[in-house]
Amino acid sequence: MSLTFVGVVGIVVLLCVLFFLGMPVGFSMAMVGFLGFSHVINLNAGMNMAGSVFWSVASKYGLTVIPLFIFMGQIAFYSGVNQRLYRAAHYWTGHIRGGLAMATIMACSAFAAICGSNTATAATMSTVALPEMRKYGYSTILSSGAIACGSTLGVVIPPSVVLIIIGLATEQSIARLFYGGIGAGVILTVFFLTTVRFVCRLFPEWGPVVEKKPIRDRVASLSGAGEMLLLFGLVMVGLWVGFFTPSEAGAAGAFFALVIAVVGRTLSFANFKRAVLDTLRISCMVIMLIAGAMIFGRFLAVTRIPFDLAAGVAALEFPAWAVMACICLIYTLGGAIMDALALLLITIPIFFPLAIQMGYDPVWFAVTITVVTTLGAVTPPVGATTYVVAGVAGDIPLKDVFKGVALFLPAYMITILLLILFPALVTFLPGFLG
Repeated sequence: MSLTFVGVVGIVVLLCVLFFLGMPVGFSMAMVGFLGFSHVINLNAGMNMAGSVFWSVASKYGLTVIPLFIFMGQIAFYSGVNQRLYRAAHYWTGHIRGGLAMATIMACSAFAAICGSNTATAATMSTVALPEMRKYGYSTILSSGAIACGSTLGVVIPPSVVLIIIGLATEQSIARLFYGGIGAGVILTVFFLTTVRFVCRLFPEWGPVVEKKPIRDRVASLSGAGEMLLLFGLVMVGLWVGFFTPSEAGAAGAFFALVIAVVGRTLSFANFKRAVLDTLRISCMVIMLIAGAMIFGRFLAVTRIPFDLAAGVAALEFPAWAVMACICLIYTLGGAIMDALALLLITIPIFFPLAIQMGYDPVWFAVTITVVTTLGAVTPPVGATTYVVAGVAGDIPLKDVFKGVALFLPAYMITILLLILFPALVTFLPGFLG
């Protein structure tokens, strides 16, 4: 039995058996990786490998960045930053046709930047925005689609937990990935807003105009958005000037979010405890995913699948753009059947070396495939954010949410195409800011 065949069997068991049985992704990857590694080498080597991976993950200082940024997002969530962000966006754009949907996307974009979670943003903005849009007669298709798609911006806009994990997995600068994510996130947000504007021109009744707020009220609403801008600026500027390492930036951001909540008296002790517990739960899940992916990656390494794949593609002499198109197709299809983070962790050991060998910029590749996999968060059969929006709304059929999502799919496609055709959209800021 060849090593390549063993590796393929392991991948098939992981994707086609364990995932469909409902086994948690992190444990699935760890189990397949351990058993496969033990089969190729021996049981003692497998146990030593698994033990060393769990120890390195649990003791690695760099991984402290994950719970710190998650804690920052949870504090912001439970202190009501999301509601203040939405109010500010609402006051400034509500008088434009489709303005409430546009305000919702901008609020999702802003909140996702400090939360980093698709589902948390979807649940939060569904609670805050859906009643407002329903009150003013907005189409449930447009409103639910705007929330579901706007929530996916959390994995692109920094401080994205997904980009942090990719940076750790590929040993890249997290700060450079953050800067690269800004360009992609802004482009995707602009196309989302353009989509709303276009849809409301075709169907004016889907996005009625609301009363224009007085300038005094609009200016006053900026105080809520100012908190987010300060928080975002602290993290990004601190990373840029070298005042913070990524872990220190996470700690500073969490502390500053806590200070804002305490000074503003917007965080009760009960909500503080919920924020801590949610941070522990989410962090444990993410760290187990990382450990499982590392064990699975060691198994793939000993089967030499990543190296054989890279050598095979090089021997075929396909143009680099054709290989990249195939990779994007794989991520698009894979994102539709499994969680985006799990998909990235499984496939990064396979495709990242291939992309580097073909001469692609590592920051560009990481950010681009992250954008590609955001499609999976809104497309069936997984489509996590669509199920969250439908579940929170209660009376909006899932099919209507998917109809709303379909309106924004061209925005995803155009953004991905632009990133492929013009890599500088991602690489300019990392190169300029150093």
